[in-house]
Amino acid sequence: MFAREGHALIAGATVISFLVVLIGFQFSTPVRIASVLFAVLLTGFHLWFFRDPERTPPADASALLLAPADGKVVEIVEERDALYHDAVVRRISIFLSPLNVHVNRAPADGVIEFDRYVSGDYLVAWHPKASELNERSQLGLRHPSGTKVLFKQIAGAVARRVVYHVTVGDTLKAGERFGIVKFGSRMDVLVPLDIPVFVKVGDRVTAGETVLGRLVPAGATP
Repeated sequence: MFAREGHALIAGATVISFLVVLIGFQFSTPVRIASVLFAVLLTGFHLWFFRDPERTPPADASALLLAPADGKVVEIVEERDALYHDAVVRRISIFLSPLNVHVNRAPADGVIEFDRYVSGDYLVAWHPKASELNERSQLGLRHPSGTKVLFKQIAGAVARRVVYHVTVGDTLKAGERFGIVKFGSRMDVLVPLDIPVFVKVGDRVTAGETVLGRLVPAGATP
């Protein structure tokens, strides 16, 4: 399965690959081989990058905070969020390399209350100022428990576009697809300080499956 955002790019890469091979076969054997290798690499990269594997959230996902992206946890820090929480919160930052699945998934059940897109710079995604200066989406979700979760798609130095398909008033389920960031990026998740976090810097996480934290006490109804 492939992300819908990549269908046009995959088709374009396939057409270019076909033309390169077609032209290459008008020349000598080394050129033919080079054209085939180029076609395989170009089409293969696009197929790999826009893959969209199925994910199975944990059974009690309605009470949990899930990873919204595949990648590596690069920061867990406290900072003030003036956008949505208006309080000091904990930020969990996940870096996605070009080799990771780039489809993004909702970190929790809830209703979108805040939606702001910001065009900006393209610092490397792990730069401390990337969440403040880079192109990004900023989505605030209120969990049924009342807990607020702010999550951001942040474009990196290679990625040049964030894409998302939700807005204020939409209801999401934990692990549900909501968008993609193309070609290397970062995801930030901001939650209140009283939310227990179960990951640490350096951990590898999987969107829609890895538990970042718990939004309601074990055994309680969300």
